[in-house]
Amino acid sequence: MNTGTLLVATPSVMGDVNFHRAVVLLVNHKDSGSIGFIINKKIEYTLDEVMDGVQSKQPLYFGGPVEPDNLFYIHTLGNQISNSIPITESLYWNGDFEQVIQLMDAGKLNPDHIRFFLGYSGWSEGQLEAELEDKSWEPFSVKSPLELIKMPTEQMWQECMATLGGSYLLWSNAPDNPSFN
Repeated sequence: MNTGTLLVATPSVMGDVNFHRAVVLLVNHKDSGSIGFIINKKIEYTLDEVMDGVQSKQPLYFGGPVEPDNLFYIHTLGNQISNSIPITESLYWNGDFEQVIQLMDAGKLNPDHIRFFLGYSGWSEGQLEAELEDKSWEPFSVKSPLELIKMPTEQMWQECMATLGGSYLLWSNAPDNPSFN
């Protein structure tokens, strides 16, 4: 499994409140475990509401249930932000947050190039592989990192399901809770 891959939660994880209809960007995958961010679950807070000294009203996303009080981010700014960790050739995570603040304050940071998360999704050694084998997740790829960050989140899961096709096509049009149908 490569970093930069999207993991789309299948209907089999419907009972899990954290991952129900989640689309996760895999940012780190090693034998010892994996890390990702749920990219389609916007929360009601903005960056300025959770970070002292930050003026930006950037939206925040629920990245996952691990360390939900910590801020993480993905971006396309590469070496403009020192200590960024590469995910793909043109997509990175974290880095020097002071530089992010400076770029935002100077109006040089386009909101389409960065997404902020509270918490992350984590898997221990072998856990993600087992969940993939159980079909709890389907791998999915996008054309470019910028497309990923700009993608509207409201229908992201449904669009991924429709693109996966087959038996997932039916789920793309199902209500959030099929028992309400």
